[in-house]
Amino acid sequence: MIKLENVTKNYTSFGLDVSLEVLPNRITGIIGQNGAGKSTTFKLILGLIQQEYGNITILNESNYSKNIAQEVGVVLADSGFSGYLTIQDLIPIQKAMFTNFDEAYFIKQCEKFGLPRNKKIKEFSTGMKVKLKVIVAMSHRAKLLILDEPTSGLDVIARDEVLELLRDFMLEDNHSIVISSHISSDLESLCDDLYMIHNGRIVLHEDTDVLLSDYAILKVTNEEYSTLDPQYIMAKKKENYGYRLLTNHKQYYLENYPSISIENGSIDDLMYMMIRGER
Repeated sequence: MIKLENVTKNYTSFGLDVSLEVLPNRITGIIGQNGAGKSTTFKLILGLIQQEYGNITILNESNYSKNIAQEVGVVLADSGFSGYLTIQDLIPIQKAMFTNFDEAYFIKQCEKFGLPRNKKIKEFSTGMKVKLKVIVAMSHRAKLLILDEPTSGLDVIARDEVLELLRDFMLEDNHSIVISSHISSDLESLCDDLYMIHNGRIVLHEDTDVLLSDYAILKVTNEEYSTLDPQYIMAKKKENYGYRLLTNHKQYYLENYPSISIENGSIDDLMYMMIRGER
């Protein structure tokens, strides 16, 4: 669906150099701190800015075009609709833009999520505006969704409703989603695989199931650390009690060091260690 090969973009104070792939029938997440390069990556994919080096392929095409746009639904963090429009106003606009716009589906989804058709968008809550953007992105029968921070600023209920929309989208065959978020917990139950980006570089790519089953946090004293086999330690951070360690071979340490503290790591733990720890 999407492939980036050694794609670079440089600014005065920031440089991006990434390679990643979004496969059919999968939800791929991109996690990282604000400013890590997630939005820049999406703008490159969509042709909003031009890469300096590397290759970008989207739906087997080397350039984002009007034809490609018919098969892609997009939600960018800094995008939105005029607040003076209503949902009813959006219908002829979407019909003019997308040949496959499904008005019946669009109206049904708006009703399902409680979005009033004749109320000005500026009067919508933040959650309602986000749900509308996602519904619009899905309503022209896109095969691929590109979503930049769609759950940012939402409460727990609104975030869950947005994630429900995305799961429904994936019920159809040959659909894919690439979604970025700094709220990594939102992606644990949603994504098939995750890329972690930090300072414009991909520092980790792993299947989500593997992350949740094989990765762990070890908490050891200085004495325990000195006797520990370090071959499967990915990052370490000095603490008052000794060291906090990130491993991707939890079972090895469970079997060989039964006396040390081993905790299942969340994606937040992983991000913390990969960014703040010594790799």
